[in-house]
Amino acid sequence: MKPWKNMLLSLTVSVGLFASSVPALAATPAASAPDTSIQVNGKAIDYSHGEAIVKKGTTLVPVRLTVEALGGKLQDVKNGTVRIVVNGKTVTLKEKAQLIGGVSFIPVRSLAETAGYDVRWDRQTHTVLLVSKATGEAARGFLWEVKNGPTTVYLVGSMHIADDSFYPLRDEFEKAFAEADYLGVEIDVSKAADEAQQKMVLEMGSYTDGTTLKDHISAQTYKELGELLKANGLKADAFDQFKPWVVETTIGSLQTSEAGYEAEAGIDLHFIQQAVKNKIPVLELETYESQLGMFNGLSDELQERNLKAAIEGFDTVVDSTDEMAEMWKSGDEKALLEMTTAIAADPEYYKALLVDRNVGMADKIDGYLKSGKAEEYFIVVGAAHYLGNEGVLKLLEDKGYTISRK
Repeated sequence: MKPWKNMLLSLTVSVGLFASSVPALAATPAASAPDTSIQVNGKAIDYSHGEAIVKKGTTLVPVRLTVEALGGKLQDVKNGTVRIVVNGKTVTLKEKAQLIGGVSFIPVRSLAETAGYDVRWDRQTHTVLLVSKATGEAARGFLWEVKNGPTTVYLVGSMHIADDSFYPLRDEFEKAFAEADYLGVEIDVSKAADEAQQKMVLEMGSYTDGTTLKDHISAQTYKELGELLKANGLKADAFDQFKPWVVETTIGSLQTSEAGYEAEAGIDLHFIQQAVKNKIPVLELETYESQLGMFNGLSDELQERNLKAAIEGFDTVVDSTDEMAEMWKSGDEKALLEMTTAIAADPEYYKALLVDRNVGMADKIDGYLKSGKAEEYFIVVGAAHYLGNEGVLKLLEDKGYTISRK
């Protein structure tokens, strides 16, 4: 069964925010996986030295041989900074190289995406597949339009973590945003690093009664968590002060961030940054406190179930996020609906994560539509909020609005 719960967080709440409030933890390399192979457009790279290795879930490859296999050229490596030549242009990689056995290694995703390749994973053959990106084809994503008299609302389904392959967005997104008088988001994630927000996470997500995580989850779950943390270079008790919902969201971010998916590249933050630059008012449909409160209000039993799911699905988080990214970029409503409705199997989680929040969002959007003014609103919330019988689109249709996909 796919780890739907962990995947859906990237479509429903800004989970990347929690990691910024959890103390940094020193990590050491995990064991390598020498059987990982790399293919470029279906052809395996024959490394004469320095085979691909895996550390903490990240596949590292020899820089020179890999960039040449991708049709590029290594310019130089100085103090870990890698410069390559792609299509006649010199580009500096964001990731630093590591010197292993006298060979410079770099995360394969960083190198491949810079060279213009999509990165996929074949779990059965333990192979990283690098596939040339189609040129000139922008991601479809999710965009709908609702009108009421002189007022127009554009509804965008966001993926809260993303990478450079999501951009540039289709012209329809940028044109609609260019005409917007207001940007609406779940919460303004650009404020996530504020001291007050970090304090709120620590106050709500930490135990203050003298107990620790070990006292609130089963011995088996605590053991499995400790083993996972140690396998990834952390201390087994690294998260003892935090409640299960904080631990769950944080360990998920360990994998996705190393795979290149970051909140900084999320669709909502992309438009927030543009709104600030263009001095467009940013409206929040929810509050930071309400999102944290939703997690903090989950029953102890559900928090442990979610934590167990995160532990069990840890090794497949990147694969699942890759799958979700492809779903978003292709604009596949069927796949989105499948992901969304799958969570209904857990009634408490479904109600808290989607149903209750969808009602609040739909009511806010209804209010914008009833302004009676010739204004345009550009609303960006997690894609999972829109579809299904209890989704935002259906709730707006029940209020009498006609919605068209763009």
